[in-house]
Amino acid sequence: MLVSALLTSVGINSGLCVLFFTLYSILRKQPTNYEVYIPRLIAEGSSKRRSHFNLERLIPSPGWVKRAWKLSEEDLLSTSGLDAVVFMRVITFSLRVFLFAGVIGIFVLLPVNCSGDQLHDIDFADLSNNSLDVFTISNLSSGSKRLWAHFSAVYLVTAFVCYLLYYEYKCITGKRIDFFHSTKPQPHQFTILVRSIPVSAGSSVSESVERFFMEYHPSTYLSHMVVHRSSKLQSLIKDAKKLYKRITHLQSEPNQPQYRHVGFFRHRVDLVDHYGKKLEDIEENMRLERSEVSLATQEVRAAFVSFKSRYGAAVAFHMKQSINPTEWVTELAPEPNDVYWPFFSSSFMRRWLSKIVVIVACILLTILFLIPVLVVQGLTNLNQLEIWFPFLKSILTITFVSQVITGYLPSLILQLFLKIVPPIMEFLSSIQGYICHSDIEKSACNKVLWFTIWNIFFATVFSGSVLYQVSIFLDPKHIPAKLASAVPAQASFFIAYVVTSGWTSTSSELFRIIPLIWSLIQKPFSCCSDEEFEVPSIPYHRDIPRILFFGLFGITYFFLAPLILPFLLVYLCLAYIIYRNQFLNVYAPKYETAGKFWPIVHNSMIFSLVLMQAIAIGLFTLKKLPLASTLIFPLPVLTLLFNEYCRKRFLPNFIAYPAEVLIKRDREDRNDPKMAEFYDNLVAAYQDPALLPIQFSANSDSLNSPLISAAQVRH
Repeated sequence: MLVSALLTSVGINSGLCVLFFTLYSILRKQPTNYEVYIPRLIAEGSSKRRSHFNLERLIPSPGWVKRAWKLSEEDLLSTSGLDAVVFMRVITFSLRVFLFAGVIGIFVLLPVNCSGDQLHDIDFADLSNNSLDVFTISNLSSGSKRLWAHFSAVYLVTAFVCYLLYYEYKCITGKRIDFFHSTKPQPHQFTILVRSIPVSAGSSVSESVERFFMEYHPSTYLSHMVVHRSSKLQSLIKDAKKLYKRITHLQSEPNQPQYRHVGFFRHRVDLVDHYGKKLEDIEENMRLERSEVSLATQEVRAAFVSFKSRYGAAVAFHMKQSINPTEWVTELAPEPNDVYWPFFSSSFMRRWLSKIVVIVACILLTILFLIPVLVVQGLTNLNQLEIWFPFLKSILTITFVSQVITGYLPSLILQLFLKIVPPIMEFLSSIQGYICHSDIEKSACNKVLWFTIWNIFFATVFSGSVLYQVSIFLDPKHIPAKLASAVPAQASFFIAYVVTSGWTSTSSELFRIIPLIWSLIQKPFSCCSDEEFEVPSIPYHRDIPRILFFGLFGITYFFLAPLILPFLLVYLCLAYIIYRNQFLNVYAPKYETAGKFWPIVHNSMIFSLVLMQAIAIGLFTLKKLPLASTLIFPLPVLTLLFNEYCRKRFLPNFIAYPAEVLIKRDREDRNDPKMAEFYDNLVAAYQDPALLPIQFSANSDSLNSPLISAAQVRH
């Protein structure tokens, strides 16, 4: 790729960023767009709609940037939780890494690369027509002493990244413990989920749970709540809510047609009365279905079991409850509002089979995704395009067109295809048997990350068939050499990818183009202006992998093509301001994992370091510098040893809290007079929301009766 193609891509994306920022500064002030740009403030009552016109609404203002910049970590923790703090620390961690690497790369390695003559000398008089390869390590001749600068840079950046990883892991572990001490008693701290419950003949799941825990945990056991099959009931509730919204819409809008002709004889029907009768029928079906669901025959062999202390719950979680390890399987309970009710797996075998199905689905998706990757690689090669499409030869000779096609279009196509990956991975994770949204999102986060690394990084580097890519990794001895020859060749593509995908995606996150379009489409059909709306939560499974993927680019390319670092720093600066603004105005936390996403970040950075070191070993070998290659060999070993130390030192605190912390907190609660009320509420904290009484119509008073009687909740 020529410098001119990169400059064209930078110009287009810079223009898009400025356009998004300007439009956002205007649109966010319009009262009709408050649900899109400040839904959190509307829901909290911090901002109210202003109907009177004001000329100031049409003038862009940067005041939101100042407010986002001034947001402190303590304020972010109190308003958005520890997960938001960890997310922002991922960005600041990356900024520190690439500021350090940028100083070395731009002021040391880039001049060294430009001083080489392996490819050709740089024509400073016509800089735009130079190839980007002259700014990479490929421009240094084999055996050049200048390569020792790159060798030193690899050691320096590895040491700096490892130091920051240790510091962040230690800091976030401390924040996680402090967060635990600062919060009020929560139901999930006293509760575990028990699955694969064996049931003897003539007894129910509820009776089996009570009998087992009263016998083996008599001093700490408090109560339990058995899970029921309620998918049909949930569907009925969904239909009832739709009808209720239609009725509310008709009653609140007098201009709407209140009558309709139906049937063969075109009878005139009052729509409010018609929908009201339908709603009553659905509510009656809901009542009957609830009565059936509450029976023992609809019990799933799973239950939430609550204890009198956090330590009692921890003991039950960590110890095997049965001689048969596939029975009485325990796991920590999520927060009540984090529970994912639709996919409660009832058996150990079903969960195991679902994981196999998901693995096969991920492999098939990976293979299918290679098609757009190969198309994109064809777009970066003008000669290949002329062979595929001979009729485009005359158009491709136009300088601007060729620059857009080779510099901007490939990255844009990849970005569009990648948009569908996070929702697919979230769906696949949801059918694996996870019982809470946070576990589904963490699993999806891992899937999206490794899918992106394989399909964007490795598939682009080793452009070719699937079998060719697999054969590379089946021959481990030659992996470093093959990486060293293939990775630098794709430097120009990945620089353009950072500009196109990074800058544009972050700016579009601010502009929220999809929610804006959906809001404009939905507005004419909305029930009323005061209708409740759902405040969104940040999709961590989409945004964390993107940041980590760009982190992999930066670490692997900082010594190969240091020109990528300024573009990465611009992306991270945009992300720092924009996401802080989104946490203030848009996203509200739905659940709290207390920083459990950080181990994913740590593992990704370790993988990036080892990959960079493997490339360095192969590169110095190809460049006829065997001593440097030999001296790099201990580096991946030391990095993996460091990772193992961190895994032993910090990871256990992210799986479960230590006994020291739990017992100390339990002792503090002994003198708390509010604990009696907390225990009373804990009994029904994990009741399925579908089983709670709901009333829509005025003639369904019977629905207010409890769906699960006190006798069904065992103390």
